[in-house]
Amino acid sequence: MKVFAASEAISPAIERTKRYLFEPFDWAIYLKLSAVACITEGFSANFNSSSNHNFSPGSGGSPTLNLPAEAIAAIVAAVLLCLVIGIFVFYLITRLRFAFFHCLIHQTKEIRPGWRLYREEAMRFFKASLIVWFAFLAIFLLVLLPFFFTFFELIRNANVGGQFEAGKFFLTLLPLIAVILVMCLAAYLVDVVLHDFILPHMALENASFGQAWAAVRARIGAEKGAFVFYAFLRAILPFVAMIAVLIVAAIPLLIVFGILALAAAGFHTALADLTGVVAFIRIAIMILFGVIGIGLGLLVAFSLGGPIATWIRNYALLFYGGRYAALGDVLSPPPAPSLVNQPGQ
Repeated sequence: MKVFAASEAISPAIERTKRYLFEPFDWAIYLKLSAVACITEGFSANFNSSSNHNFSPGSGGSPTLNLPAEAIAAIVAAVLLCLVIGIFVFYLITRLRFAFFHCLIHQTKEIRPGWRLYREEAMRFFKASLIVWFAFLAIFLLVLLPFFFTFFELIRNANVGGQFEAGKFFLTLLPLIAVILVMCLAAYLVDVVLHDFILPHMALENASFGQAWAAVRARIGAEKGAFVFYAFLRAILPFVAMIAVLIVAAIPLLIVFGILALAAAGFHTALADLTGVVAFIRIAIMILFGVIGIGLGLLVAFSLGGPIATWIRNYALLFYGGRYAALGDVLSPPPAPSLVNQPGQ
């Protein structure tokens, strides 16, 4: 397979996406594939958890927790439940990533075969990804600790009657913003390495995470400039494409959602003063409009975002396929060797 530069892979990825989604075109299949593409490319696991504390100044101005033990237990249980649900959703998305990878490299539109085929590989990738992202989260929290202590001290001093040091606050805030931006960039690069480069090795070779990372690291080391430029385009081009799509679709979307909003407002106004059973009917109608709005929003998001999300994955496959023979041979099978006439034939 041809080794594409990062800029050269853009056009072939567009053509590959057009053939996959639109030739032939079927609305049901298009929406199914677009939904899968948006879910696998548009969502990433996030294991950040936060809890709101209700503080009130006690003696000496020190903040004290003003929550009963039952409420604290309920909050902890809710956080743990959300964490478990988040991890399970992350596992499902990981399986779906492998399934969509299978669909694109083989140009099939059936999700189920890939979902079943890569079950073990997806589980290994899922476990390794959990370790990577939890480690990343731990590093992120450690980096934020000095800023947290500084802000806490500033707020505590202000609460006990001291003057709020605005200068120190902003001198701390600006580096914090820079740190957060750097960590976001690092998270993006980790995500790209995991899903664009490591995943194909684990899927096609049944490689361990360590073996896949070693192979990827060697390729990145050999072509640092090409991979850096790829990561840059991989981040910028989807935003440019989405802005262009939204500009083109802005007027139709305003018309559709404007009509829905006006209809909902009209029903609400007409039934606002009614009581009794009719009041429940008004609530049901408002809920119905809300459900319709959410459904229509998802339909629009999948319809417009699906081709972009599919292009992202095709772009990654074509760029890395030229550098990874096992992937490249699936994307562009080498020609069969010609038969050589033997003497006497």
